[in-house]
Amino acid sequence: MPVIRSTEAQPHEIHGARFLGYANPSTGAKELAAWRGEIPAGTAGTAHTVTKEEIVHLLAGRLTVTLDGERAELAPGDVLIVNAGSTLCVDNEGDAPAAMWTCTSVGLEAVLPDGSRLAPPWAN
Repeated sequence: MPVIRSTEAQPHEIHGARFLGYANPSTGAKELAAWRGEIPAGTAGTAHTVTKEEIVHLLAGRLTVTLDGERAELAPGDVLIVNAGSTLCVDNEGDAPAAMWTCTSVGLEAVLPDGSRLAPPWAN
């Protein structure tokens, strides 16, 4: 049975944030990837354009998101829909850590401002 225990999540760190991969091809998922993101207080995000749709659910803390140039504040329980081709930046401007749960299709890539591409292991 494909059950991933919290102790089995695959940790990755990049751009000051921590990503815990739960569902992806390495854990048995075929079409979807899901992970927990942990963003420390005072962390400025890195703008990136996503190649697949993402659904972001804020679990704890507060985040400022900029999606295609429009800023919004997220509170626990809020959900952000990021369509493929959108440019996203996630900042934690507060003084407390934030946690989010994200789901996307396997194969997601992030295109950075310099044109480089990142295929995050927690989503592939």
